[in-house]
Amino acid sequence: MILTAEEIERYARHLVLREIGGPGQQKLRGARVLVIGAGGLGAPLLQYLAAAGLGTLGIVDDDDVSLSNLQRQVIHGVAEIGQPKVESAAGAIARLNPNVTVKTHRLRIDADNARGLVGGYDIVADGSDNFATRYIVSDACFHEKKPLVTAAVGGFDASLTTLRPFETDGDGRPNPTYRCLFPSPPPPGSVPACEEAGVLGALTGVLGAMMALEVVREIVGFGEGLVGRLLLIDARAMRFETIRYAYDPDNPLSGSGRTAAP
Repeated sequence: MILTAEEIERYARHLVLREIGGPGQQKLRGARVLVIGAGGLGAPLLQYLAAAGLGTLGIVDDDDVSLSNLQRQVIHGVAEIGQPKVESAAGAIARLNPNVTVKTHRLRIDADNARGLVGGYDIVADGSDNFATRYIVSDACFHEKKPLVTAAVGGFDASLTTLRPFETDGDGRPNPTYRCLFPSPPPPGSVPACEEAGVLGALTGVLGAMMALEVVREIVGFGEGLVGRLLLIDARAMRFETIRYAYDPDNPLSGSGRTAAP
């Protein structure tokens, strides 16, 4: 796929980066990315992926735009209140970069449809706001052998990691699964929803942009990814730290404690 003159001008700042260049930009143009959620994390994530020249973006969300979303979900505006988020996001992407193909999935991802959705894309980025969806998506990505960039935010804290549990590391050891990091969901009610706990709007922008960066790195293949590493952000102290985690042979997805259905 040869870049057009318009694409060469549009992506000029990528093309002069040795780590991306023409070959990397062509990889981005050919990639298919599924984004779970067009909310606080999905909004900046979609914007930066579209600006970067991703070939196809799939958007999964069953919600409509509301006024309370606009404090952080910057892909939507007042004029879109009441519209499905997938349609509002698709319109914004078309205005930003009409070269990007957008596929909208106005539905709630669940155990019945997750593998079918995930299987149609090269990489998945999960910006959902609940543990149930995160487990469903991570399990589906494991079974469909798709890389997953997953993040979470609440109040002033955030986290980000990348999962490739269907592969091994440089020493031949299995990469960790999401269930190696979090074997089971927290008890119901123990983690308040953002409606109760609140969320710092600018923090979702930071984390969504970092998700986009990690997706681009996974597609192009430069730098040290976040496989086996969990990035933690404390916005109160403006502190970033990364902790390592490893494959748990007793994890309930791929280990001896397997319980998740294939």
